[in-house]
Amino acid sequence: MKKITITIIIIAIIIVSTICYFIYNYNMSNNIAQRENAEYVNYLDKEVTGAEIATIINKAINKNILNKVETDNKGNYISNNKNSINIDIKFIDNDETYRMETLYNNGIDTFVQYYNSIKFKCMKIEYHKETGQVSYMYIEQASV
Repeated sequence: MKKITITIIIIAIIIVSTICYFIYNYNMSNNIAQRENAEYVNYLDKEVTGAEIATIINKAINKNILNKVETDNKGNYISNNKNSINIDIKFIDNDETYRMETLYNNGIDTFVQYYNSIKFKCMKIEYHKETGQVSYMYIEQASV
């Protein structure tokens, strides 16, 4: 009888420990996603300057490099459904949409030189289903 009671107590401790472990990991994942998203979500539906867009692009490129996100044969980052981020920027002066990599590779300093005080607006943000982190931003030029 004593062995059965001890076995039940040990099993209960293992079950409670396992549940606590999963709850802890879930909370940590949510905290990481919220912290990562805070850098980008603040821009949604707000007008910002070209200089701030350059900062967003630099952050996204650095994040993709840090997370070792793979690129395609054109050098564009491929979504990994976990922690990658892609940004498209639409310009109204030529009605073209460019990926962040294009602007970055052509020289972010040149972008800032021409679009420093031009207003842009983040129109859309998408999230990775697996982690809840920002996966995509769509930004449009608001004024010329």
